[in-house]
Amino acid sequence: MHAHFNNDSNLVEMKKIFVLIVFSLSCQLVWAQKDTTKKQTVDIISAYQPELKPANKINVSGSPLSADTNKFVRPYSIPAYNLIYSYQSIPLKPLALQQDSLLYLGATKYCKAGFGNLRTPFIAAAASFGDPSAYLANVYATYTSSKGKIVNQDYALFEIKGTGSYFLPTHEIFGSMGYSSRQYNLYGYNHDLYEYSKSDVSQPLNLIEASVGIRNTAPNNWGIQYEPLISLNVFSNKNKLQETTVAVSLPVQKQLNANINIKAAVDINLTQYKTSHLVPQDVSLQNNLLQFQTAAVLTKKEYGLQAGIKLVSNNGHFDWLPNITAQYQVPNQPLTIEAGWVGDYTKNTYQQLSSQNPYVSAMTQQINTKTTDIYGGLRYAIQKHLFLSGKISMIRCKDFQFFVNDTTTNDAKSFVMSNEASLNIIRLYAEISYIRKEKLTATAGLTLNEYSGLQSNLHAWGVLPLEFAASLRWQALKKILVTSSVYSFTGGYYLAQNNASGQGAGGFDMKMGVEYKINNRFNAFLDLNNIFGNSYERWHQYPVYGFNALAGVVVRFN
Repeated sequence: MHAHFNNDSNLVEMKKIFVLIVFSLSCQLVWAQKDTTKKQTVDIISAYQPELKPANKINVSGSPLSADTNKFVRPYSIPAYNLIYSYQSIPLKPLALQQDSLLYLGATKYCKAGFGNLRTPFIAAAASFGDPSAYLANVYATYTSSKGKIVNQDYALFEIKGTGSYFLPTHEIFGSMGYSSRQYNLYGYNHDLYEYSKSDVSQPLNLIEASVGIRNTAPNNWGIQYEPLISLNVFSNKNKLQETTVAVSLPVQKQLNANINIKAAVDINLTQYKTSHLVPQDVSLQNNLLQFQTAAVLTKKEYGLQAGIKLVSNNGHFDWLPNITAQYQVPNQPLTIEAGWVGDYTKNTYQQLSSQNPYVSAMTQQINTKTTDIYGGLRYAIQKHLFLSGKISMIRCKDFQFFVNDTTTNDAKSFVMSNEASLNIIRLYAEISYIRKEKLTATAGLTLNEYSGLQSNLHAWGVLPLEFAASLRWQALKKILVTSSVYSFTGGYYLAQNNASGQGAGGFDMKMGVEYKINNRFNAFLDLNNIFGNSYERWHQYPVYGFNALAGVVVRFN
C-alpha cells in the first residue's frame, strides 16, 4: 500500500502538525504514570493478576509452608509492566516428567503419544465439551511407564479425571471426579545381598477423588461472595492401608467499600486411616483438623494491609495462628516491599507424605505440623522485561516430619517418619526472570535453608540445604518451541545402617524439549531428560534414571 503526496507545501505542513498531535496524545496516555507535571492519571481498579500456565511442579522435600501469597487488589496506572511470576522447581521422580508443550493450548480435543528409550510408552488425551453459556465439561487421561537398568526400578502412572461446570443465572455449580494409580517399587536395597520379586517390593498408590461446589457469579442483596466446596478422597497402598478424607470448605467475603474487604472461612478436614496386615499389629486412627479464619483487607493505591487470625482445633487441641501481611508499592518506582507474619497447619496424612516421598512405609501415627513464618521481601523491575525478587524468612516449626530410612530392617529400603518437636529454619530465596511476551521466558531461583534448634533428631534428615532451579521457554521460530530446565541441589543428611549418619552428594539434572508444528493438526516433539546421565539420589539408596529420551506426535482433532 503506497501513500500519494502532492507538492502542496501547506498540505504537507498540516499533515506534520496532525502527526505531532496524535503522537503527543499517545504519549500522554501511555506514560500517564510517569508524568509528574500533570495531575490527571488513568487508574484502573482490577482483581486481574496475570500469570503463566504453571509447569508440572513438585515439592522436593518435606518443606514447611510458604508465606501467605494473597495479593492485594489495588489501583494501578497504565502501563503496569512490573509482572512478577513465581517459579517452582520441576519435580524429580523415578520417571523424569515429560515436557508439556503450550503449542496446542486452546484445542478442545487432542492426543499426545510417544515412546522412549527406557521402554517408555506415553499417551495423554484431553477433550472439552459444552456450551459456555450453559455448561462445560473436560476429560483428561494419561498413561506412561518406564523400566530402569536396576532390577525393579520400574514406574507406571495411569490417571483419568473429569471436571465440569453448570451455569445458572446467578450461580455456577462445579465438580470433578478422578482416579489415579501410581506404581512404584522399593528398589533401594543392596542388590548384591538381596533378591526380591516384584510383588515383594511393589508400592501401588491409588487415589479416588470427587468434589462438588457452588459459587455465586452475580452480586446478591447482601453483597456477599461465597464458594462452599465438599470433597472426598480415598487413598490406598494396595493391601497395606486405606485412608479416607472428607473435607468441607465454606469461604465468604464481603466488600465493604472500595478499600476494605472482609473475609472469613470455615475448613473441616476429617481423615480415617487404617492399615492391613501391619506387623506387629494393625493401626486405626483419626486425624481431624478444624479451622476458622477471618481477616480484614485494606487496599490503597500504594499499599495493602491484611490483618487476620486463624483458630484451629488440631485433633482436639486448640490453637491460634496469625495472618498479617503488608505490601507497599514505592511511588513512581517499580519496587514493591512486602512483609508478613503468617501461620498454618500442615496435615501429615499418608497421601500428603507419599506425594513427597513415594517410598514411605505405612504409618503408625499421624502428627500435624504447626508452622509460623515471619518474612520480608522485595520485588523490583530492573528493566521492562527483567525482574528480580528476594525474600528472607524466619520459620518456626513444631512437630516437623523427617523422612529417614527404616534401619530396623536389614535392607532399609523403605522410609519411616521421625517427628521433630522443634525446628527453626532461616530461608533465603532469590529469583530473576526475563519475560518478553510469548516469545521468551527465562527464570532462575536459588533457595538457601539453615536448620537449627532440633530437639528430637541429630540432623535435619532428608531436607535440602540448597536448591537451584532454572527454566527456559523460547518460541524460537513460528513453528518451533524450545523448552529447557535445570535443577541442582546439595544433599541432605540421611540415616544409614547401624544408625550411622551421612550426607548425600547432591544432584544435577538438565532436560530439554523441542516441539515442531507440522500443520494445524499435527505436532512432533522430542524430550531429552537427565541429559548428562547423572545417577544422583534425592532419597538415600534410590538413584534416579540416567539419560532418557522420548519422541512422539501431538494430534489435534479440531
